[in-house]
Amino acid sequence: MSEQADLSVIIPTYNESENILHLIEALKGKVPDYLLTEIIIVDDNSPDGTGRLIENYIKNELSAAGSHIEQLGQEDSKGFTNNSRKCLVKLLRRQNKMDLISAVLQGIKYSTGHYILVMDADFSHPPESVPSLINELICEPNCIVVASRYIKGGAILGWPYRRIVVSSMAVKIARYGLQLLNTKDPMSGFFAFPRHIIESIQINSSGYKLLLEILVKARGVRVKEVPYTFVDRRSGTSKIDISVMLDYLRAVWHLYRYGRKDTHKGEKRGSVLFLSKAARFYTVGISGLFLNYVTSIMLTKGISNFSYIQASIIAIILSITSNFFLNKIWTFEDRNFSSKNTLKQYGMFLGLSTLGAAIQMILLYSFVQSGFQYTGSLVLAVAAASVSNFLLNKKWTFREKIWG
Repeated sequence: MSEQADLSVIIPTYNESENILHLIEALKGKVPDYLLTEIIIVDDNSPDGTGRLIENYIKNELSAAGSHIEQLGQEDSKGFTNNSRKCLVKLLRRQNKMDLISAVLQGIKYSTGHYILVMDADFSHPPESVPSLINELICEPNCIVVASRYIKGGAILGWPYRRIVVSSMAVKIARYGLQLLNTKDPMSGFFAFPRHIIESIQINSSGYKLLLEILVKARGVRVKEVPYTFVDRRSGTSKIDISVMLDYLRAVWHLYRYGRKDTHKGEKRGSVLFLSKAARFYTVGISGLFLNYVTSIMLTKGISNFSYIQASIIAIILSITSNFFLNKIWTFEDRNFSSKNTLKQYGMFLGLSTLGAAIQMILLYSFVQSGFQYTGSLVLAVAAASVSNFLLNKKWTFREKIWG
C-alpha cells in the first residue's frame, strides 16, 4: 500500500486530454515540498482518451523510477500510483459519465490526504494559486479556504458579458437565498478543506457545486477566501449548458429546504421575519431576472427564431409567473392552491408588478428632469419601486401584516 498523503488534490475530468498532462506537471512544481501530495484524477471514461493518457503517463513515470504499479481497490475503476516521489499521481476510472459532485466524492473516498483540494482540469483554476490556498489552510487547519473571483484581487477573464451576468446572478441567489453571507464566491469550484469537515456531513445532491452544499451543511465552520483570476479554459469544450443551470436551481431548492429544517422553528421577532421575507422576495426577483435573460437568449439565438420583441414578451410573462409561484410557495409560504384563490392572487401580483414598473418610470423621469444624473436616478427609482412592490404584495396579494 502507498504511504498516507498529507494533501490530496482531486481533479475530475471528462475529455480533458489537451490539458491534463500540462496541469499535472504544473501542479508538481507548485505543491509544497514539505507535504506528501497525491494528485487523484477521476476520469469518467472520456472518449478523447484522457484516462489512457494518464495511465500511460504514470506507467512511464514508474518505469523511469523503477517502481511498481498499484491498483486502487474499486471494481469499476483502475488506478496507479507512483510510490517513489513526493508528489504521487493516481487515476480513478469510472465506467460512465456522471455528475461532477459524485466524481469529487469518489476521489475523496479513495484519497488518503489530511487536507483536500478540489480544482478543475482546464486551467481555469490556475496552479499558481494552489500555494495560497494550502498556506491559508495550514495556518488555520479547521477552516474552508475558497479561491474567490469576487473579492479584492480576484477577477474573471475571457468570459462574454452575458455569462458574467448569469454567474453574478447565480452567486447572489446562493448568498442571499441560502444565507451564505460569509463568502463572496460560494459557487467556486476551487477550494480546500481538512478531511474531517466533509466526513462530518452527508452530501446527497448532484450537479456541479459541491462547495455550496458543504457551506450550507457545515454551518459554523470559518471560511477564508483568497483571490484568484479565473481564466476561461485554454482548450477543450465547456461543460456549461442549460442542464447545468437546471441542476443548480434544483440544488439551491434542495439546500434551502435543508436549511429550513435545520433552523429553529417558531421565530416570533417581527424584524427577523420581515427581513427574512424581504431577502427571499428579492432573491426571487433575481431568479426572475436570470430566467428572463436565459429565456430571451434561448428564444432569439437558440431553439427558435423569435424576434427580440416576441422573445422579451414571452420571457417577461414567464419570469413574472415564476416569481409569483416562488413567492407564494417560498417567500410567503401560502399553501392555498385553490383555483379561485390562486388566480386572484396571480392577477393581483401581475397588477402590482405593473404598478411597480410604472412607479419606477415616473420616479426615474422625475429625478432626471430635476437634474439628477441618470445612473443615480435609476438606482433610486429601482430601489423605491422594488420596496413598494414587496410591501404591496405582502399586504394585498398574500394578506400579511406589513411588519412580521
